[in-house]
Amino acid sequence: MHLRSGDAEIYYEVHGSGPDILLIHPFPAHHGVWSPVAEMLSTRYRVILMDVRGLGDSTPAEGPATMERHAEDIRRLLDELKITKTVFAGNSIGGYIFFEFWRRHRERISSVVLIDTKASADSDEARKTRLAAAEDVVKRGTEPFIDAQLPKLLGDSTHRNRPDKVAEAKRMMMKASAAGIAAVQQGMASRPDSNATLASIDVPTLVLCGEEDGLTPTLEMEMMHRSIRGSVFRRIAKAGHYSPFEQPEEVHRLLREFLGR
Repeated sequence: MHLRSGDAEIYYEVHGSGPDILLIHPFPAHHGVWSPVAEMLSTRYRVILMDVRGLGDSTPAEGPATMERHAEDIRRLLDELKITKTVFAGNSIGGYIFFEFWRRHRERISSVVLIDTKASADSDEARKTRLAAAEDVVKRGTEPFIDAQLPKLLGDSTHRNRPDKVAEAKRMMMKASAAGIAAVQQGMASRPDSNATLASIDVPTLVLCGEEDGLTPTLEMEMMHRSIRGSVFRRIAKAGHYSPFEQPEEVHRLLREFLGR
């Protein structure tokens, strides 16, 4: 299904019935990262999957895909589905979007799961690198960019033992257009620092980190966990930055354990 949100078309799916849980995927993939977990959760929950603007089957529209735009897309989707309050689970950019959504609409969050993400903004060097990559992907196309990203996004165990998973991840990433990848990169480059927001999070929070994630290392995620009062921290073995995709059974188990409380 598609939802019109401002100047973008947002793709979404709804599975199962029960309490609502919204699952936001990492860059530069799409909702398929969450599909195995969503299938398992849908026996007890109404699971909402969406493609963030610029990725998967959602269009990028004009200009950077900022965190403000992503947050507004989610608000419109929740309104469309008549959801007043939801569990919000965000992987990577999903966490960045959560922080913006929390600042604007915290009354609509019942609990949150932050996965392989961080609260800090890009450093000046990281911002320059991200903006240069956005320009390059428009000039050279998506495949060189995606081939360069794959080694960083999946854990060593996945690369070593699951070539099928690596191929599937690349197929998901290749769904995005060059314009979409560039817009999302530009939006992430401009995101604000959210460290001050962590102390305001007063709903049940689960922080998950793939033990092989080199982009958001365990130490950084432990620091985020300590800044969110009462949060729970768990590591996921044999997983990198895409831990829900790499280890769906374990992520599902941890989510069910957390939500069951």
